[in-house]
Amino acid sequence: MIISKQKDMEEILNFLKGGKSFFLLGCSECAALCGTGDDKALNEMEEKLAKSGKKTIGKFVAKIGCQVLGTKIELKPFKEAIDEADAILVMSCGAGTQAMVEVYPDKEVYSLNDTLFLGNMTRFRQFDERCSLCGECILDKTGGICPVTLCPKGLLNGPCGGTNNGKCEVSPDLECAWVRIYERLKRIGQLDKMKEILEPKDYSKHFKPSALKAKKDEKK
Repeated sequence: MIISKQKDMEEILNFLKGGKSFFLLGCSECAALCGTGDDKALNEMEEKLAKSGKKTIGKFVAKIGCQVLGTKIELKPFKEAIDEADAILVMSCGAGTQAMVEVYPDKEVYSLNDTLFLGNMTRFRQFDERCSLCGECILDKTGGICPVTLCPKGLLNGPCGGTNNGKCEVSPDLECAWVRIYERLKRIGQLDKMKEILEPKDYSKHFKPSALKAKKDEKK
């Protein structure tokens, strides 16, 4: 899931100083799980804006904020409110904000959240980064543990000389990714994979901006 956190209110008010009325848009997926785009987050933001003399003339939590066509359809009942608003304030990830820019090209759109990383929720609203979106996944070779992300140096062929008692030299609270990989491969009987030398990453596979068009099902 995409992890986000809400921007400081001071920063938000600074880029909203020219507007008076706004439409709030959340997301029921990642942002909701982060507590940055659910109904509660939108209600709290409405209260904060009101205290600063700003008016919320509409709000809605989209099913999937980054789904351009789906969100466009969902927002049709709110056309008048959105037209009246000085700007749309998006409480989702950066992709959700840019979806609204595409749907409403002539309307000011602002993100109220900072998009942080792709991660897992380990406990309620506790998140760990697990994937760097590198475009060349090697999890089949490393027991399902990603050294590109979990090793601060992104080492592909074992630990550095700084590891000590299974911990990373960057922080004593951080487990060495390659010690974890070794223990995982040993546990599942695939320790021979440690002998394989991985080639340097081909970062051209993470060309920006990336795009993917899924193949249509062929008719029989």
